[in-house]
Amino acid sequence: MPDLLAHVFIAYSVCRVLSWRYVWLDRQYVTLGMVGAFIPDLVKIKLLVPSWRVEQLLGIPFSWGSFTTGGGVLLSTLIGVVLLAAAERRRGGSLLALGAVTHLATDSLLLYPTGRTTQLLWPVSQYTTPSPGLYLSTQPEPTLVTGLLAILVWGAHQYRTRRASE
Repeated sequence: MPDLLAHVFIAYSVCRVLSWRYVWLDRQYVTLGMVGAFIPDLVKIKLLVPSWRVEQLLGIPFSWGSFTTGGGVLLSTLIGVVLLAAAERRRGGSLLALGAVTHLATDSLLLYPTGRTTQLLWPVSQYTTPSPGLYLSTQPEPTLVTGLLAILVWGAHQYRTRRASE
């Protein structure tokens, strides 16, 4: 699935470029930002465990689709923050959120049949923002472009690191 890989490439690139400005943003934090890019795609768990099965187990209405909304991503990020060590929560949570936001931002550029994206402001509002419809999630081109970008950022980081150590 090229879509998920493209999200990871974008999160890597953004976090690595930010690491040039913030010294504390090292390899482990860049990885945490990349993990954050997976959060909105937790919806794909429905392929293994359907929503009706979770409803049956919990006894309350349930939908995996909420993971693609702003509220679902916020809740998932907060769960991730709680799982971090207390000293790492502020920075780690920021990077989890950054990865998730890059995912939502790039998903808002997808081509949707309705011309509108997911509910980014749910549960506050059911408003769906208009989508420019730049690409399909099944197209390989975005993955190739973001992969090339990630390679360029990686190379620039290696150059900066080598230059700083001289």
